[in-house]
Amino acid sequence: MEKKYDIIIIGTGTAGRSFAGKVAHSGLKIAIIDSREYGGTCPLRGCDPKEVLTNTASVTDSNNRLIGKGVGIDTPLKLDWTSLIEFKKTFTEGYSSKTEKHLVEMGIDTYHGRAHFENQNTVIVGEDKLKGEYIFLATGAKPRKLNIPGEEYVTTSEKLLETKKLPEKITFIGGGYISMEFAHVARRTGAEVTILHRSERILGAFDSDMVDLLVKASEASGIKILINKPVVSIEKDENGFLVKTKSKSETEPETQIFRADMVVHGAGRVADIEDLRLENAGVKTEKGAIVVDKHMKTSNSRIYAGGDCALEGVQLTPVASLQGEVAAINVLEGDSVEADYKGIPSAVFTIPVLASVGVSVSKDSDKYKVIFQDRSNWYTTRKAGMEFAASKVIIDGANDRIMGAHILGPNAEEAINIFAAVMRLGFKASDIKRLIFTYPTTCSDIPHML
Repeated sequence: MEKKYDIIIIGTGTAGRSFAGKVAHSGLKIAIIDSREYGGTCPLRGCDPKEVLTNTASVTDSNNRLIGKGVGIDTPLKLDWTSLIEFKKTFTEGYSSKTEKHLVEMGIDTYHGRAHFENQNTVIVGEDKLKGEYIFLATGAKPRKLNIPGEEYVTTSEKLLETKKLPEKITFIGGGYISMEFAHVARRTGAEVTILHRSERILGAFDSDMVDLLVKASEASGIKILINKPVVSIEKDENGFLVKTKSKSETEPETQIFRADMVVHGAGRVADIEDLRLENAGVKTEKGAIVVDKHMKTSNSRIYAGGDCALEGVQLTPVASLQGEVAAINVLEGDSVEADYKGIPSAVFTIPVLASVGVSVSKDSDKYKVIFQDRSNWYTTRKAGMEFAASKVIIDGANDRIMGAHILGPNAEEAINIFAAVMRLGFKASDIKRLIFTYPTTCSDIPHML
């Protein structure tokens, strides 16, 4: 059946919902499509349920750090994975139906199925043919293909979130967000955890000095992090899995084998666009993602894109939300706004948390003023029973503007928002000195980080 719409949205994740919320009350006829449960990755199988796990892991670890310092038990606690997953389900169950119901209540027609382009303004989904004056692409991302023998044995982060019982020996492939965060959770269950990373540095998007400290904290908790260990194959036998790596080091054996009960994919995600048939719509792609301009417009002037499927910006929920809003305004008002990525913070929810905003440079940079503080003996670190904490603030001395900030330690994910706000609003570093914070908190530490 052929139907005509003013706007068609493909994807109901953060970008798609953000876009839909902006255009819903415009009086235009709108359709939205998703091939999976309505809601997208973040609330159903990404950051939100993952944060339930990392938060409980942090609480468990906090108890153990304070044994003998006021906590009245002698035996360290272990995370109960089975009950934790049941708790996690209370956040995800029913979310999809509520999301679709909300879209319907806004007057948006909903469709289910894998969509593809027939031509520049026509989308096929199941037996329906939808013609759109404007189309917004928000199809998100999926795990990157490993292209190795035995890839079928790998557990994705989505599957891990549904696993009812965690095994004793877990190997993670890759040293990004997914591996590091889940590794810290798994370690607090008592599991033996190993991360195999193909290159020299894990968490490449974060400041290297801070990552080095996080590696030390991770290893102190019992997590093994092995660099220059690209995985080349996975085999299954009666005792589990054999993970084979090819070493890049001249001082180590050319190949090594690691035994595991579970192998988890943490080697990155790519735009989920391969079967959209974008060529039929004249939509250009590069590096496996959709090319967009600052207005979030693609090479087809009637098609916009945002979120993890777009080449512009980083794969973060706040970025997807921003891009969805920008695209919606530009559809309604004729390309009147541009996406502004200044001052967008991010965090990896390990123990301790590492949070970041802006640029990263070495301690001895000659371009910027770099203030590095070892915060391991600061009050807010010691009262949390933590051993590893630090901060690095990067300032342009010519205009007193903060160019970047990086915090490792208690409540870093909250404190980084102060730096992000200062950067986004164009305030000076000296303006922070005028702020009054609740005391004693990590935020009250901020003036002393400068």
